[in-house]
Amino acid sequence: MSTTIDGSSGLILNGSTSGTVTISAPAIAGTTTITMPATTGTIALTANPTFTGYINLPTWTTAGRPGSPTSGTMGYNTTINIIEYWNGTAWTYSSTGPTYTATYLVVAGAGGGGGAQGGGGGAGGYLTGTALILKGIVYTVTVGAGGSGGSNAPGVVGNDSSFLGTGISAVTASGGGYGGSLTGGNGGSGGGGAAQGGSYAGGSGTSGQGNSGGSGSNPNAGGGGGASQAGNTASQRTGGNGTASSITGSSVTYAGGGGGGSNNGSTSSGGTGGGGGGTGNTSTATAGTTNTGGGGGGGGSTAGVGNGAGGAGGSGIVIISIPTANYTGTTTGSPTVTTSGSNTILSFTASGSYTA
Repeated sequence: MSTTIDGSSGLILNGSTSGTVTISAPAIAGTTTITMPATTGTIALTANPTFTGYINLPTWTTAGRPGSPTSGTMGYNTTINIIEYWNGTAWTYSSTGPTYTATYLVVAGAGGGGGAQGGGGGAGGYLTGTALILKGIVYTVTVGAGGSGGSNAPGVVGNDSSFLGTGISAVTASGGGYGGSLTGGNGGSGGGGAAQGGSYAGGSGTSGQGNSGGSGSNPNAGGGGGASQAGNTASQRTGGNGTASSITGSSVTYAGGGGGGSNNGSTSSGGTGGGGGGTGNTSTATAGTTNTGGGGGGGGSTAGVGNGAGGAGGSGIVIISIPTANYTGTTTGSPTVTTSGSNTILSFTASGSYTA
């Protein structure tokens, strides 16, 4: 007797005293033979020693990964063309794959300054680090705009900046908090508190991205927070200083807070890193510097005359430093391309993308 089981049908043996049963599994192009010496004897399983087949792993996209995997779940990710497995905590690649390391700087748009003895705008959130880049993947860059300054009102919070793509954790810097006409707003760095008619606290910064805004007390508003320093309180009004980066090969300071407004006729300084200065009269305060994430200055006031408006927050920036040997030259959004040593630098002053 000789019978083949193809993996999709069942078989009931009829008690023949001898014979061969061949089992062919659908995913393995080999054979396994069971030899039956007698109806009541021992069944011996002998594997075909020649394996010429293959194993089909499950496939999925990054977005379509199993929702509740168990440790050891393995499959082929067609988005990034790599075998990966769930290690109990995260998806892990089975090999180093086609990757390289890039360095990034992500600075968000800053908050606008408040009007009428308003607080200085908070600097945009500041993030820097390294990321493992996968070749062939499109990485999206978003550059956040600065918030507008307030007129007899608080400023507007800045917009987030980000660097996103398959294989890396999302890098998102939070927009700077608004300069207050009362309390300052929260953000990457917090906005300064206002001073007109009382004392008001500054807003909070985001941990790892910036610092809080200074509190205001009549007649001086607080400065906006910066990446390296909190905004100064009413006694000084200046914005908090930003943080320097040499990712481009030259040291540049980003994410300074805006100076607070007053009614004493004097101006205040923004923090290093693009923070705008505050005013002490009806003049419009200074805007934060474009593509630095610097906060807008707070507007002042003059009794019996009127109030000054706050300055707009500066827009953010995203910079990526890539080993020149791996640079593909495929971008959108028209970044400025420079080199520093063995690296190619992409400076995005507007949203775009890079294909690794």
